[in-house]
Amino acid sequence: MDGLMMDFQLTLPVILRRAVTYFGPKEIVSREPDRSLHRYTYRDMADRATRLAVALKDLGVQSGDRVATLAWNHHQHLEAYFGVPLSGGVLHTLNLRLHPTDLAFIINHADDQVILIDDVLWPLFETIRGAVHPKHVIVFSHPGSPADVRQGTLDYEAVLAGADTSGFTYPEFEEEQAAALCYTSGTTGRPKGVLYSHRAIVLHSFATALTGPASIGEIDTVMPVVPMFHVNAWGMPFTATMMGAKQVLPGPYLDGASLLELLDHEQITVSCGVPTLWLGVLQLLDNDPGTYDLSHLKALLSGGQAAPESMVRGFRERHGVNVYQGWGMTETTPVASVCYSPVADGELSSDERYRYLIKHGRPLPFVEMRVRNGDSIAPRDGETMGELEVRGPWVAASYFDMPEAGDQFTDDGWFRTGDIATIDELGYMEIRDRLKDVIKSGGEWISSLALENALMGYPAVAEAAVVAVPDPRWLERPVAVVVLRDGKTATPEELRAFLAPKFAKWWLPDAFEFRDSIPRTSTGKFQKSTLRDELASKYMETRNEQTAD
Repeated sequence: MDGLMMDFQLTLPVILRRAVTYFGPKEIVSREPDRSLHRYTYRDMADRATRLAVALKDLGVQSGDRVATLAWNHHQHLEAYFGVPLSGGVLHTLNLRLHPTDLAFIINHADDQVILIDDVLWPLFETIRGAVHPKHVIVFSHPGSPADVRQGTLDYEAVLAGADTSGFTYPEFEEEQAAALCYTSGTTGRPKGVLYSHRAIVLHSFATALTGPASIGEIDTVMPVVPMFHVNAWGMPFTATMMGAKQVLPGPYLDGASLLELLDHEQITVSCGVPTLWLGVLQLLDNDPGTYDLSHLKALLSGGQAAPESMVRGFRERHGVNVYQGWGMTETTPVASVCYSPVADGELSSDERYRYLIKHGRPLPFVEMRVRNGDSIAPRDGETMGELEVRGPWVAASYFDMPEAGDQFTDDGWFRTGDIATIDELGYMEIRDRLKDVIKSGGEWISSLALENALMGYPAVAEAAVVAVPDPRWLERPVAVVVLRDGKTATPEELRAFLAPKFAKWWLPDAFEFRDSIPRTSTGKFQKSTLRDELASKYMETRNEQTAD
């Protein structure tokens, strides 16, 4: 027997209609390239999003056509988040930090019909303009930028002004219709497209709004520091719009001082970004205690790579700011888990509480996780490592137009993440490493992430990356690449002695390389493949010379 409920579709037009109906006067603030602040309301945003939807249809956009954006976090980009799906098109956010070759590949693979681009990013687009063939290029103009429209392009404001919305009505879509498209960063081969449905985005928005101590409501002011071109800014623009929260979009200025200015002046309650950005904010707070008022800030959400315990402690103990770590991937829309200490928090010692806070948490409702160790499912003992597998209503079932990538999905319908993880008896998941980054030494696994997080707890260390180098006896051994804080010093002996009480002797790095910086991927993660290639040849030559001697 079926239930007798309405067949009401979960779609983005419903979210936008709710925002303009109930939260119309609520403010949306964005920082422009000239550092000025643009302010308007949800009512303004919805009007302009519907104008964009009408204009795109007038330009020939059909249902399912991909419409790309190449832009920073600002109000016009937010309009595209809703205007493109409202037209029946598929929002395709382009990662401006990718190599131009990958960017061109993605545009062509997605068959983007229209590209919306920031005027300040025009030089980047010119590097690939001859290799891509959209039907229309529309330029977002900003205060202080050149007023001229580039040859062969349309001006965004003129496009909106010319749209006749007198006959517009909110469309009724099937919830399984495609709404957005994001590509992976391509660290393990060609970037792969993940095609999100309206239903997946809506359910993801519900789960992220209502989960844990950072739950989002109308009283909140949220600032997605994670770029809107990276996995839909972790879904924060959709979630905030659904819940009617004030939104603050930081534009291209992601340095610590600019972020702290907004966190203070706009009274942000929830913000999300990668640990690299929060480490910069923490350093400024430590250098200028009392300068910024963060008393209204209830949560900083950190993700993208493991948050060092020293950072989580530093924010909480020195500045009263709570940092919560989450985990997800492009394939999981992206948030799949958020970590906060167990309900019996008062029964935990300080060290035990932080031990939980640096894990990756329990899965969001309706997301399921398991760890596969060889041919069997690993026990939930917090010790047995294996590859993390997930499934859920906002987890990809396949890649867009790339059937050859089907080996990342199990026969029984789980997504193979490529992350090495453990799950403990309370269900807390902890990423120990990427499958490609874990160090296999003498038949045992060494977690590069655990070593990196420990090293970043040393007062003189700003950043650390640990990679495997070839070894004739053990096959692989760890080497640490370290960036020191300005004016600080450290020796390999001091760092090894700092790590020794925390790890088995065979886990300790064989060598320490001191650098001015560590190469990063387009999403801000350490680019370990570059380090591995560079150090492999160096240490292989060294060990060959030692063998010859």
